[in-house]
Amino acid sequence: MVYGGRSGEHEISKRSANSVIAALQVSKRFEVLEYVISKDGRWSPGPILPEPGANPGIDVVFPILHGTFGEDGTIQGLFEMAALPYVGPGVFASSAAMDKDAMKRLLRERGLPVVESVILHAANQVSDDEAVETLGFPLFVKPANLGSSVGISKVGNCDELAAAIRLAAEFDHKVIVERGIIGREFECAVLGNEDARASFPCEIIPSKEFYDYEDKYLLDMARTVLPADLPPAKTEEMRALAVAAFHALQCEGMSRVDFLMEASSGKLYINELNTIPGFTSISMYPKMWEHSGMSMSALVERLIDLAIARHQSRQSLRYSL
Repeated sequence: MVYGGRSGEHEISKRSANSVIAALQVSKRFEVLEYVISKDGRWSPGPILPEPGANPGIDVVFPILHGTFGEDGTIQGLFEMAALPYVGPGVFASSAAMDKDAMKRLLRERGLPVVESVILHAANQVSDDEAVETLGFPLFVKPANLGSSVGISKVGNCDELAAAIRLAAEFDHKVIVERGIIGREFECAVLGNEDARASFPCEIIPSKEFYDYEDKYLLDMARTVLPADLPPAKTEEMRALAVAAFHALQCEGMSRVDFLMEASSGKLYINELNTIPGFTSISMYPKMWEHSGMSMSALVERLIDLAIARHQSRQSLRYSL
């Protein structure tokens, strides 16, 4: 188990890891070794080494690292170098899902619905006026690479937009400005490799104007409805879109797909994919699978089995002539 990490989601990672460790202890199959990464990047008791065969005590890695340096493909690259099986999507899928701009491009290429947006680069700023003219208000302004709604603002006028862009730019050099969708928020869990399937979705009802970091982890006031109160056809549409998005980004193992449903049109939009979703006591990924008939202990066992199966299937690949 690798958890903690250098991102702003360090404490959430620790809470998720504690839940996974408790679930693993239910099974007699596993001996859990804990690798904790501090906020300044130091490993305890020591780092995983990037050499095949250099980590003889590890059979499979379960990373519970949210955000930068854990969910963005960086640590997945370490596991690949070490030739270790690991839970969750690989390097490419992790990196693509973390970058909201890249994610939108890949989903759009597959014909999947994403919200219209404009990208601002620190080195090549698009004017605020252009973003407003293209999208109109309200707008959401986000760092392109970050999780747990850190650095995200909802804005309703030009003065708020400028401040929101400055805030987002503190977290990433690339800022994404999206058309604000007025409607409902949903989440859907996906599990599997080539045969991935989706859970029943849940609805998130924020206590604030939108589901931000404070609402997710601090206030304990947001409500969830599981299963989501949707017509059967809309539920199945959402589940199908979740699996399609999972495959479009070449995900494996697990992901949580977040949706927006526009009130005026009823149209579903894929908002983002989380390749290492939360496993805390309030996290919806395990709760959705529990509602779908899979306990937490069965879920973590399944994720480990998927990681080992993927690793074994890759053993036939050649890396040289």
